[in-house]
Amino acid sequence: MRETAGRGDGDADSGPETGARDPDLDFEIVPETDQSFENALAKARAGERLTVDDGIELITTGTDRAGIDPVRKEQVLEAADRRRAEVVGEDVTFVANLNNNVTTACNTGCLFCNFKDTAHRFESDHDGEHAGFTKTPAESRAIVDDALDMGIYEVTSVSGLHPAFALNDEHREILAASDDPAREVNYKPPAVYDTDPGTYVDQMRAMSVGGVHLHSMTPEEAQHARRGTDWSYEEVYRDLASAGLDSAPGTAAEILVEEVREVICPGKISTAEWVAAMEGAVAAGLDVTATMMYGHVENAAHRVRHLKVIRDLQDRVGGITEFVPLSFVHENTLLFERGVVDGGASDAEDELVVAVARLFLDNVENVQSSWVKFGDAKALKLLNCGANDFMGTILSEEITTRAGGTYGEFRSFDDYVEMIGAIGRPAVERSTDYRTRRPIDPDDGPHGPELGPRADGTPMLGASREADEGMAADD
Repeated sequence: MRETAGRGDGDADSGPETGARDPDLDFEIVPETDQSFENALAKARAGERLTVDDGIELITTGTDRAGIDPVRKEQVLEAADRRRAEVVGEDVTFVANLNNNVTTACNTGCLFCNFKDTAHRFESDHDGEHAGFTKTPAESRAIVDDALDMGIYEVTSVSGLHPAFALNDEHREILAASDDPAREVNYKPPAVYDTDPGTYVDQMRAMSVGGVHLHSMTPEEAQHARRGTDWSYEEVYRDLASAGLDSAPGTAAEILVEEVREVICPGKISTAEWVAAMEGAVAAGLDVTATMMYGHVENAAHRVRHLKVIRDLQDRVGGITEFVPLSFVHENTLLFERGVVDGGASDAEDELVVAVARLFLDNVENVQSSWVKFGDAKALKLLNCGANDFMGTILSEEITTRAGGTYGEFRSFDDYVEMIGAIGRPAVERSTDYRTRRPIDPDDGPHGPELGPRADGTPMLGASREADEGMAADD
Protein backbone atom coordinates (compact mmCIF):
# COMPACT_ATOMS: atom_id res chain seq x y z
CA MET A 1 0.00 0.00 0.00
CA ARG A 2 1.06 3.61 -0.57
CA GLU A 3 2.87 5.51 2.18
CA THR A 4 0.81 8.30 3.69
CA ALA A 5 2.74 11.55 3.84
CA GLY A 6 3.38 13.63 6.95
CA ARG A 7 1.18 12.91 9.96
CA GLY A 8 -1.90 11.68 8.15
CA ASP A 9 -2.48 14.26 5.41
CA GLY A 10 -5.54 16.38 5.11
CA ASP A 11 -9.17 15.53 5.66
CA ALA A 12 -11.22 15.75 2.48
CA ASP A 13 -14.27 16.86 4.44
CA SER A 14 -12.58 19.46 6.64
CA GLY A 15 -9.91 21.11 4.52
CA PRO A 16 -6.15 20.60 4.61
CA GLU A 17 -4.31 19.30 7.63
CA THR A 18 -3.67 21.91 10.30
CA GLY A 19 0.02 21.11 10.70
CA ALA A 20 2.90 19.46 8.86
CA ARG A 21 6.26 18.11 9.97
CA ASP A 22 9.68 19.13 8.75
CA PRO A 23 10.23 17.30 5.43
CA ASP A 24 13.87 16.74 6.41
CA LEU A 25 12.75 14.24 9.06
CA ASP A 26 13.26 10.82 7.53
CA PHE A 27 11.72 8.06 9.63
CA GLU A 28 12.33 4.37 9.09
CA ILE A 29 8.84 3.53 10.30
CA VAL A 30 6.24 4.62 7.74
CA PRO A 31 2.53 3.92 7.31
CA GLU A 32 2.74 1.16 4.71
CA THR A 33 0.79 -2.10 5.07
CA ASP A 34 -0.24 -5.26 3.24
CA GLN A 35 -3.71 -4.98 4.73
CA SER A 36 -6.72 -3.30 3.15
CA PHE A 37 -9.01 -0.77 4.78
CA GLU A 38 -12.05 -2.93 4.09
CA ASN A 39 -10.58 -5.98 5.83
CA ALA A 40 -9.42 -3.90 8.81
CA LEU A 41 -12.86 -2.33 9.16
CA ALA A 42 -14.53 -5.74 9.01
CA LYS A 43 -12.30 -7.01 11.81
CA ALA A 44 -13.04 -3.91 13.89
CA ARG A 45 -16.79 -4.32 13.43
CA ALA A 46 -16.55 -7.99 14.39
CA GLY A 47 -14.67 -7.19 17.58
CA GLU A 48 -11.53 -9.08 16.56
CA ARG A 49 -8.15 -8.07 17.99
CA LEU A 50 -6.51 -5.68 15.53
CA THR A 51 -2.94 -5.87 14.27
CA VAL A 52 -0.72 -2.82 13.82
CA ASP A 53 -1.43 -2.95 10.08
CA ASP A 54 -5.17 -2.98 10.81
CA GLY A 55 -4.77 0.05 13.02
CA ILE A 56 -2.77 1.93 10.40
CA GLU A 57 -5.43 1.30 7.75
CA LEU A 58 -8.17 2.56 10.07
CA ILE A 59 -6.34 5.62 11.39
CA THR A 60 -5.42 6.75 7.85
CA THR A 61 -8.77 5.62 6.33
CA GLY A 62 -6.69 3.54 3.97
CA THR A 63 -3.12 3.81 2.77
CA ASP A 64 -4.34 3.11 -0.78
CA ARG A 65 -5.36 6.73 -1.25
CA ALA A 66 -4.15 10.20 -0.30
CA GLY A 67 -5.72 12.12 2.54
CA ILE A 68 -8.51 11.16 4.92
CA ASP A 69 -11.58 9.83 3.14
CA PRO A 70 -14.70 11.35 4.76
CA VAL A 71 -16.94 8.33 4.12
CA ARG A 72 -14.40 5.86 5.46
CA LYS A 73 -13.72 8.11 8.42
CA GLU A 74 -17.38 8.02 9.42
CA GLN A 75 -17.34 4.23 9.16
CA VAL A 76 -14.42 4.05 11.60
CA LEU A 77 -16.09 6.51 13.99
CA GLU A 78 -19.35 4.56 13.89
CA ALA A 79 -17.56 1.28 14.65
CA ALA A 80 -15.76 2.88 17.58
CA ASP A 81 -18.92 4.43 18.98
CA ARG A 82 -20.68 1.08 18.83
CA ARG A 83 -17.74 -0.57 20.59
CA ARG A 84 -17.83 2.12 23.29
CA ALA A 85 -21.52 1.43 23.91
CA GLU A 86 -20.88 -2.32 24.12
CA VAL A 87 -17.93 -1.97 26.51
CA VAL A 88 -18.91 0.85 28.88
CA GLY A 89 -22.47 1.85 27.97
CA GLU A 90 -23.84 5.36 27.58
CA ASP A 91 -22.54 7.00 30.76
CA VAL A 92 -20.16 9.94 30.43
CA THR A 93 -18.00 10.04 33.52
CA PHE A 94 -15.91 12.77 35.14
CA VAL A 95 -14.16 13.56 38.43
CA ALA A 96 -13.90 16.44 40.88
CA ASN A 97 -10.19 17.09 40.86
CA LEU A 98 -7.44 19.59 41.46
CA ASN A 99 -4.13 19.97 39.63
CA ASN A 100 -1.28 20.84 41.98
CA ASN A 101 1.94 20.80 39.99
CA VAL A 102 4.81 21.29 42.44
CA THR A 103 7.54 22.84 40.28
CA THR A 104 8.35 23.93 36.75
CA ALA A 105 12.12 23.62 37.32
CA CYS A 106 13.51 21.10 34.85
CA ASN A 107 16.57 20.48 32.71
CA THR A 108 15.19 17.79 30.39
CA GLY A 109 14.67 20.19 27.48
CA CYS A 110 11.75 18.57 25.66
CA LEU A 111 11.00 20.54 22.50
CA PHE A 112 7.22 20.15 22.82
CA CYS A 113 7.00 21.58 26.34
CA ASN A 114 6.60 25.16 27.52
CA PHE A 115 5.53 24.23 31.04
CA LYS A 116 8.98 23.75 32.50
CA ASP A 117 11.79 26.27 33.07
CA THR A 118 15.55 25.68 33.08
CA ALA A 119 16.39 24.85 36.67
CA HIS A 120 19.33 27.24 37.07
CA ARG A 121 16.86 30.14 36.88
CA PHE A 122 15.50 29.05 40.26
CA GLU A 123 18.86 29.32 42.00
CA SER A 124 19.21 32.04 44.63
CA ASP A 125 22.14 33.72 42.89
CA HIS A 126 20.43 33.92 39.48
CA ASP A 127 19.84 37.54 38.48
CA GLY A 128 17.18 37.04 35.79
CA GLU A 129 13.44 36.66 36.19
CA HIS A 130 11.30 33.70 35.20
CA ALA A 131 7.62 32.82 35.21
CA GLY A 132 8.08 29.47 36.92
CA PHE A 133 7.30 28.31 40.44
CA THR A 134 8.21 25.82 43.14
CA LYS A 135 5.93 24.97 46.05
CA THR A 136 7.02 23.75 49.45
CA PRO A 137 5.31 20.69 50.92
CA ALA A 138 3.45 22.99 53.33
CA GLU A 139 2.13 25.05 50.43
CA SER A 140 1.02 21.91 48.58
CA ARG A 141 -0.79 20.66 51.66
CA ALA A 142 -2.63 23.96 52.12
CA ILE A 143 -3.74 23.99 48.47
CA VAL A 144 -5.12 20.45 48.66
CA ASP A 145 -6.76 21.01 52.03
CA ASP A 146 -8.54 24.10 50.73
CA ALA A 147 -9.74 22.24 47.63
CA LEU A 148 -11.12 19.40 49.78
CA ASP A 149 -13.46 21.94 51.35
CA MET A 150 -14.78 22.62 47.84
CA GLY A 151 -15.58 18.93 47.36
CA ILE A 152 -12.68 17.59 45.29
CA TYR A 153 -11.43 14.08 45.94
CA GLU A 154 -8.56 13.72 43.47
CA VAL A 155 -5.34 15.71 43.30
CA THR A 156 -3.19 15.26 40.22
CA SER A 157 0.43 16.36 40.49
CA VAL A 158 2.86 16.33 37.56
CA SER A 159 6.05 18.34 37.95
CA GLY A 160 9.40 19.23 36.43
CA LEU A 161 12.53 17.33 37.40
CA HIS A 162 13.90 19.78 39.96
CA PRO A 163 17.59 19.01 40.65
CA ALA A 164 16.99 19.28 44.42
CA PHE A 165 14.28 16.63 44.31
CA ALA A 166 15.21 13.25 45.79
CA LEU A 167 13.00 10.35 46.77
CA ASN A 168 13.75 10.69 50.49
CA ASP A 169 16.52 11.70 52.88
CA GLU A 170 18.53 8.55 52.17
CA HIS A 171 18.38 9.25 48.45
CA ARG A 172 19.50 12.84 49.03
CA GLU A 173 22.58 11.58 50.89
CA ILE A 174 23.41 9.17 48.05
CA LEU A 175 23.12 11.92 45.43
CA ALA A 176 25.17 14.39 47.47
CA ALA A 177 27.96 11.82 47.84
CA SER A 178 28.60 11.73 44.08
CA ASP A 179 31.93 13.16 42.93
CA ASP A 180 30.15 15.73 40.78
CA PRO A 181 26.44 15.61 41.71
CA ALA A 182 25.23 18.26 39.27
CA ARG A 183 26.88 16.63 36.28
CA GLU A 184 26.64 12.96 37.22
CA VAL A 185 23.15 12.73 38.73
CA ASN A 186 21.51 16.12 38.06
CA TYR A 187 21.48 17.01 41.76
CA LYS A 188 22.01 20.25 43.60
CA PRO A 189 21.16 20.70 47.31
CA PRO A 190 18.03 22.62 48.30
CA ALA A 191 20.16 25.43 49.77
CA VAL A 192 21.10 26.46 46.22
CA TYR A 193 17.50 27.41 45.43
CA ASP A 194 15.10 30.11 46.52
CA THR A 195 12.53 27.46 47.48
CA ASP A 196 13.12 23.96 48.83
CA PRO A 197 10.65 21.52 47.21
CA GLY A 198 11.40 18.91 49.89
CA THR A 199 11.62 15.28 48.81
CA TYR A 200 9.11 13.34 46.76
CA VAL A 201 8.07 11.52 49.92
CA ASP A 202 7.59 14.88 51.67
CA GLN A 203 5.35 16.11 48.85
CA MET A 204 3.32 12.87 48.78
CA ARG A 205 2.71 13.05 52.52
CA ALA A 206 1.76 16.71 52.24
CA MET A 207 -0.77 16.21 49.44
CA SER A 208 -2.23 13.01 50.87
CA VAL A 209 -4.55 14.81 53.25
CA GLY A 210 -8.13 14.25 54.37
CA GLY A 211 -8.82 11.11 52.38
CA VAL A 212 -8.01 12.61 48.96
CA HIS A 213 -6.90 10.31 46.13
CA LEU A 214 -3.34 11.26 45.15
CA HIS A 215 -2.55 10.70 41.47
CA SER A 216 1.11 11.54 40.90
CA MET A 217 4.65 10.44 39.95
CA THR A 218 4.96 9.90 36.22
CA PRO A 219 7.52 7.39 34.91
CA GLU A 220 9.88 10.30 34.28
CA GLU A 221 9.52 11.49 37.88
CA ALA A 222 9.97 7.94 39.15
CA GLN A 223 13.23 7.67 37.24
CA HIS A 224 14.33 10.98 38.77
CA ALA A 225 13.42 9.53 42.18
CA ARG A 226 15.82 6.59 41.69
CA ARG A 227 18.68 8.23 39.78
CA GLY A 228 22.14 7.35 41.05
CA THR A 229 20.89 4.16 42.77
CA ASP A 230 20.16 0.55 41.89
CA TRP A 231 16.63 0.78 43.34
CA SER A 232 13.89 -0.78 41.26
CA TYR A 233 10.82 1.11 40.11
CA GLU A 234 8.71 -1.15 42.28
CA GLU A 235 10.74 -0.17 45.37
CA VAL A 236 10.39 3.53 44.53
CA TYR A 237 6.65 3.31 43.99
CA ARG A 238 6.21 1.26 47.18
CA ASP A 239 7.93 4.00 49.18
CA LEU A 240 5.72 6.61 47.51
CA ALA A 241 2.60 4.55 48.15
CA SER A 242 3.54 4.29 51.82
CA ALA A 243 3.70 8.09 51.85
CA GLY A 244 0.18 8.40 50.40
CA LEU A 245 0.40 7.88 46.63
CA ASP A 246 -2.72 6.13 45.31
CA SER A 247 -2.16 5.90 41.54
CA ALA A 248 0.34 6.98 38.91
CA PRO A 249 -0.25 8.91 35.68
CA GLY A 250 1.23 7.34 32.57
CA THR A 251 2.30 10.64 31.10
CA ALA A 252 5.83 11.25 29.77
CA ALA A 253 4.76 8.71 27.14
CA GLU A 254 4.47 11.17 24.24
CA ILE A 255 5.01 8.71 21.35
CA LEU A 256 6.47 5.41 22.53
CA VAL A 257 8.69 4.95 19.48
CA GLU A 258 12.38 5.79 19.81
CA GLU A 259 12.89 7.50 16.45
CA VAL A 260 10.20 10.01 17.38
CA ARG A 261 11.52 10.53 20.91
CA GLU A 262 14.96 11.28 19.50
CA VAL A 263 13.45 14.29 17.72
CA ILE A 264 11.03 15.72 20.28
CA CYS A 265 12.53 14.71 23.63
CA PRO A 266 16.06 13.29 23.29
CA GLY A 267 16.78 13.87 26.98
CA LYS A 268 13.66 12.06 28.20
CA ILE A 269 13.33 8.47 29.35
CA SER A 270 13.16 5.78 26.69
CA THR A 271 10.15 3.69 25.76
CA ALA A 272 11.66 0.75 27.66
CA GLU A 273 12.11 2.86 30.79
CA TRP A 274 8.54 4.16 30.56
CA VAL A 275 7.24 0.61 30.35
CA ALA A 276 9.48 -0.56 33.21
CA ALA A 277 8.23 2.27 35.42
CA MET A 278 4.60 1.44 34.70
CA GLU A 279 5.27 -2.22 35.46
CA GLY A 280 6.89 -1.18 38.73
CA ALA A 281 3.95 0.98 39.72
CA VAL A 282 1.47 -1.84 39.08
CA ALA A 283 3.70 -4.30 40.94
CA ALA A 284 3.61 -1.89 43.88
CA GLY A 285 -0.19 -2.16 43.90
CA LEU A 286 -1.03 1.09 42.13
CA ASP A 287 -3.46 1.75 39.30
CA VAL A 288 -1.97 3.63 36.36
CA THR A 289 -3.18 5.52 33.31
CA ALA A 290 -1.66 5.70 29.83
CA THR A 291 -1.38 8.68 27.50
CA MET A 292 -0.32 9.56 23.98
CA MET A 293 0.75 13.06 22.96
CA TYR A 294 0.37 13.20 19.18
CA GLY A 295 0.07 15.68 16.33
CA HIS A 296 3.70 16.85 16.05
CA VAL A 297 6.36 15.01 14.02
CA GLU A 298 5.03 11.46 14.22
CA ASN A 299 3.11 9.64 11.49
CA ALA A 300 0.17 7.25 11.59
CA ALA A 301 2.36 4.17 11.99
CA HIS A 302 4.01 5.66 15.08
CA ARG A 303 0.61 6.30 16.64
CA VAL A 304 -0.55 2.74 16.20
CA ARG A 305 2.76 1.28 17.40
CA HIS A 306 2.33 3.41 20.52
CA LEU A 307 -1.09 1.86 21.08
CA LYS A 308 0.47 -1.59 20.68
CA VAL A 309 2.99 -0.84 23.46
CA ILE A 310 0.13 0.09 25.77
CA ARG A 311 -1.98 -2.93 24.85
CA ASP A 312 0.94 -5.29 25.38
CA LEU A 313 1.66 -3.71 28.75
CA GLN A 314 -1.95 -4.14 29.82
CA ASP A 315 -1.90 -7.77 28.67
CA ARG A 316 1.13 -8.42 30.87
CA VAL A 317 0.34 -6.57 34.09
CA GLY A 318 -3.11 -4.97 33.95
CA GLY A 319 -3.69 -1.89 36.05
CA ILE A 320 -4.35 0.67 33.29
CA THR A 321 -7.66 2.31 34.12
CA GLU A 322 -7.88 4.71 31.18
CA PHE A 323 -6.23 5.87 27.97
CA VAL A 324 -5.82 9.61 27.52
CA PRO A 325 -5.08 10.95 24.01
CA LEU A 326 -3.48 14.39 24.17
CA SER A 327 -3.48 16.47 21.00
CA PHE A 328 -0.29 18.54 20.70
CA VAL A 329 -0.72 22.25 21.49
CA HIS A 330 2.02 23.88 19.44
CA GLU A 331 1.87 27.67 19.71
CA ASN A 332 4.46 28.37 22.42
CA THR A 333 6.73 25.36 21.95
CA LEU A 334 10.25 25.02 20.52
CA LEU A 335 9.04 22.54 17.90
CA PHE A 336 6.94 25.36 16.45
CA GLU A 337 9.41 28.17 17.04
CA ARG A 338 12.19 26.22 15.27
CA GLY A 339 9.98 25.34 12.32
CA VAL A 340 9.94 21.60 12.96
CA VAL A 341 6.12 21.71 12.88
CA ASP A 342 3.72 24.41 11.78
CA GLY A 343 0.64 23.24 13.64
CA GLY A 344 -1.07 20.40 15.41
CA ALA A 345 -3.45 17.61 14.45
CA SER A 346 -6.53 18.25 12.32
CA ASP A 347 -10.05 17.69 13.62
CA ALA A 348 -10.28 14.50 11.58
CA GLU A 349 -7.02 13.19 13.02
CA ASP A 350 -8.25 13.84 16.56
CA GLU A 351 -11.44 11.92 15.83
CA LEU A 352 -9.59 8.99 14.29
CA VAL A 353 -7.05 8.78 17.12
CA VAL A 354 -9.85 8.45 19.66
CA ALA A 355 -11.78 5.99 17.51
CA VAL A 356 -8.83 3.73 16.74
CA ALA A 357 -7.75 3.82 20.38
CA ARG A 358 -11.18 2.48 21.32
CA LEU A 359 -10.99 -0.25 18.68
CA PHE A 360 -7.33 -1.20 19.17
CA LEU A 361 -7.12 -1.07 22.98
CA ASP A 362 -9.51 -3.96 23.56
CA ASN A 363 -8.20 -4.42 27.13
CA VAL A 364 -8.54 -0.80 28.34
CA GLU A 365 -12.13 0.11 29.19
CA ASN A 366 -12.01 3.88 29.41
CA VAL A 367 -10.97 6.42 26.78
CA GLN A 368 -10.87 10.08 27.73
CA SER A 369 -11.85 13.21 25.81
CA SER A 370 -10.07 16.37 26.97
CA TRP A 371 -11.92 19.69 26.94
CA VAL A 372 -8.60 21.32 27.88
CA LYS A 373 -6.98 20.13 24.65
CA PHE A 374 -9.97 20.21 22.31
CA GLY A 375 -12.42 22.79 23.65
CA ASP A 376 -15.99 21.96 24.60
CA ALA A 377 -17.53 21.42 21.15
CA LYS A 378 -14.89 19.04 19.80
CA ALA A 379 -14.49 17.26 23.12
CA LEU A 380 -18.22 16.53 23.08
CA LYS A 381 -17.96 15.26 19.49
CA LEU A 382 -15.22 12.86 20.56
CA LEU A 383 -17.64 11.30 23.06
CA ASN A 384 -19.42 10.00 19.94
CA CYS A 385 -16.16 8.71 18.44
CA GLY A 386 -15.34 6.13 21.11
CA ALA A 387 -14.54 8.18 24.23
CA ASN A 388 -16.58 7.81 27.40
CA ASP A 389 -14.78 9.94 30.01
CA PHE A 390 -14.79 13.74 30.11
CA MET A 391 -11.83 14.48 32.41
CA GLY A 392 -12.41 16.49 35.58
CA THR A 393 -13.07 19.89 37.03
CA ILE A 394 -9.31 20.77 37.09
CA LEU A 395 -9.24 23.67 39.52
CA SER A 396 -5.82 24.57 38.08
CA GLU A 397 -4.24 23.61 34.76
CA GLU A 398 -0.88 25.11 33.91
CA ILE A 399 0.70 22.74 31.40
CA THR A 400 -1.59 23.22 28.41
CA THR A 401 -2.13 26.90 29.21
CA ARG A 402 1.59 27.64 29.16
CA ALA A 403 1.89 25.83 25.81
CA GLY A 404 -0.74 28.12 24.30
CA GLY A 405 -4.01 26.36 25.13
CA THR A 406 -7.00 28.68 25.39
CA TYR A 407 -9.86 26.53 26.61
CA GLY A 408 -9.87 27.52 30.27
CA GLU A 409 -8.96 26.02 33.61
CA PHE A 410 -12.20 24.98 35.29
CA ARG A 411 -15.49 23.23 34.59
CA SER A 412 -18.26 23.12 37.17
CA PHE A 413 -20.63 20.22 37.72
CA ASP A 414 -23.42 22.32 36.22
CA ASP A 415 -21.25 22.82 33.12
CA TYR A 416 -20.77 19.07 32.88
CA VAL A 417 -24.45 18.23 33.29
CA GLU A 418 -25.45 20.79 30.67
CA MET A 419 -22.82 19.75 28.12
CA ILE A 420 -23.28 16.00 28.51
CA GLY A 421 -27.05 16.38 28.45
CA ALA A 422 -26.77 18.28 25.18
CA ILE A 423 -25.54 15.10 23.45
CA GLY A 424 -28.22 12.98 25.10
CA ARG A 425 -26.00 11.02 27.45
CA PRO A 426 -26.15 10.55 31.25
CA ALA A 427 -23.62 12.49 33.36
CA VAL A 428 -21.97 10.34 36.03
CA GLU A 429 -19.59 11.45 38.78
CA ARG A 430 -16.86 8.85 39.26
CA SER A 431 -13.94 8.07 41.50
CA THR A 432 -10.41 8.16 40.09
CA ASP A 433 -10.33 4.38 39.71
CA TYR A 434 -13.84 4.22 38.12
CA ARG A 435 -14.98 1.78 40.79
CA THR A 436 -17.43 4.22 42.43
CA ARG A 437 -19.99 6.03 40.30
CA ARG A 438 -22.88 8.40 41.01
CA PRO A 439 -25.45 9.13 38.30
CA ILE A 440 -26.49 12.79 38.36
CA ASP A 441 -30.12 13.88 38.00
CA PRO A 442 -30.02 16.82 35.57
CA ASP A 443 -33.23 18.26 37.06
CA ASP A 444 -31.92 18.29 40.63
CA GLY A 445 -29.58 21.28 40.48
CA PRO A 446 -27.49 23.15 41.28
CA HIS A 447 -24.96 20.34 41.06
CA GLY A 448 -21.82 19.65 43.03
CA PRO A 449 -19.59 16.70 43.98
CA GLU A 450 -20.77 14.11 46.49
CA LEU A 451 -17.98 11.51 46.37
CA GLY A 452 -15.35 13.62 48.10
CA PRO A 453 -14.55 13.16 51.80
CA ARG A 454 -15.91 16.67 52.50
CA ALA A 455 -18.35 16.89 49.59
CA ASP A 456 -22.07 17.42 50.16
CA GLY A 457 -23.34 18.34 46.70
CA THR A 458 -22.60 22.05 47.06
CA PRO A 459 -21.26 23.63 43.83
CA MET A 460 -17.46 23.79 43.93
CA LEU A 461 -17.18 27.49 43.20
CA GLY A 462 -19.84 30.13 43.70
CA ALA A 463 -20.72 32.52 40.91
CA SER A 464 -18.95 35.43 42.56
CA ARG A 465 -15.69 33.54 43.05
CA GLU A 466 -15.89 32.18 39.51
CA ALA A 467 -16.15 35.70 38.15
CA ASP A 468 -13.46 37.08 40.44
CA GLU A 469 -10.94 34.43 39.43
CA GLY A 470 -11.71 34.48 35.71
CA MET A 471 -12.75 30.83 35.72
CA ALA A 472 -16.11 31.13 33.94
CA ALA A 473 -16.98 28.11 31.85
CA ASP A 474 -16.72 30.03 28.57
CA ASP A 475 -13.13 31.22 29.20
